Amino acid sequence: MRSVTPIARRTFLARSGLSVGGAALASLGLGQSVGWGGARSGVEQGWRGVVQPLHRSARIKRVIHLCMAGGPSHLELLDHKPRLRAMHGEPMPPSFTTGQQIAQLQGQELRCFGPQHEFKRSGQSGQEFSAVLPHIASMADDLCVIRSMQTAQINHDPAHTFMNTGSGIPGRPSMGAWILYGLGSESEDLPGYVVLSSVGGGQNQPIAARQWHSGFLPSRFQGVEFQSAGDPVHYVGNPAGISRGSQRRFVNALNSLNRIGNEGMRDPELETRIAQYEMAFRMQSSVPELMDLSGEPTSILERYGLAREDIKEGGDGSFASNCLLARRLAERGVRFIQLYHRGWDHHGGIKKGIEFTAGLVDQASAALVGDLKDRGMLDETLVIWGGEFGRTPMGQGSGRDHHIQAFSMWLAGGGIRSGFTYGATDELGYAAVEDVVHVHDLHATMLHLLGIDHERLTYHFQGRDYRLTDVEGRIISEILT
Repeated sequence: MRSVTPIARRTFLARSGLSVGGAALASLGLGQSVGWGGARSGVEQGWRGVVQPLHRSARIKRVIHLCMAGGPSHLELLDHKPRLRAMHGEPMPPSFTTGQQIAQLQGQELRCFGPQHEFKRSGQSGQEFSAVLPHIASMADDLCVIRSMQTAQINHDPAHTFMNTGSGIPGRPSMGAWILYGLGSESEDLPGYVVLSSVGGGQNQPIAARQWHSGFLPSRFQGVEFQSAGDPVHYVGNPAGISRGSQRRFVNALNSLNRIGNEGMRDPELETRIAQYEMAFRMQSSVPELMDLSGEPTSILERYGLAREDIKEGGDGSFASNCLLARRLAERGVRFIQLYHRGWDHHGGIKKGIEFTAGLVDQASAALVGDLKDRGMLDETLVIWGGEFGRTPMGQGSGRDHHIQAFSMWLAGGGIRSGFTYGATDELGYAAVEDVVHVHDLHATMLHLLGIDHERLTYHFQGRDYRLTDVEGRIISEILT
């Protein structure tokens, strides 16, 4: 007969209460803690980060990551290859591909597939951009284009995981979580790490919530996904009959009980929950105010490509409204803002497909950079624009396959050389051959601009000190001012 361990009624109620509280927090997207590591005491105080003082003088305060999910083709957007155009339809030289990892084209006849859109030089810097990116091209003198990116994962989900966490293995903290852990947030009323998403164009590759998870860091550092249309955060509003005053009394009473229960346990997860209940209460006021775009001037809406009749109480779910919300989040002190646009996976029909997808993001991307600049915020912000990998110079029917040997991104903001192109690929755009930049290098440079030494921001877990850049990463000093 199995033995049963008795449990006191008071203990049962206390533990049950914590479980209900955890479920409530999970519904807000605030998660559960898996450990506390080196967190300082003071549950009611906002988190100010473990990097105190900063390792070096910071050039920026925040990061906005415009993630073009699906693998945008560098060959149709940012990396002009006249030689590939001239060889369209010819066999791909085996010297490029022999022994190389290829996704869906492995074992097939490989033929060159020329760029499907024209390029032209823009701005005083003369940087080359595709004709499908006219608005981004108009900002050429404010952008730094990196043409020599490489990554380690050839399929979408692992590649997103690698871009976000520095590892292809799920379970590591995302870069936004690392930054929030290291620096804290300047916002008292909004999460320090916010995620928004939009769709349109090619295949809408799914994005798992683990891409903005805190991994083995405490759960307060994970990203909070805001819905792009409708209620931005589920259950953030009070139900009918519950006033803000009664909600305040409920939160106070619940946190008082939690503190009493925590006196003997000193449970780090419970301390996190107390702090997050306070944040959730404040979000009931701050989130509706954030999402209300009705006060934005018509000139600003038009700059982002938005029509006032499409803007009601919040965004319309488009990438354009998400970019405007990103600027508003930045103004309110949010440390890391991540915008996903799912629509760049063009295995077929790339000529029309990439033109359509680019049309959904081009104007708003440029508007965000210009708006930040006009408000004096660009110098304290890093904007990163790019996908998880590139596309092959070999055709896959009327499209291109996944590619990890070369892809392009652009950066703008504080500490970044503007009007500058860095790195190069070979004549067919197959591999980065000059000033190669790995994802770990991008992470190291981003942390450097925030005042963090990437080798010193670590977290001890399961017997090892982990960091965002793992055991690699170099600062790309050539692109810094």
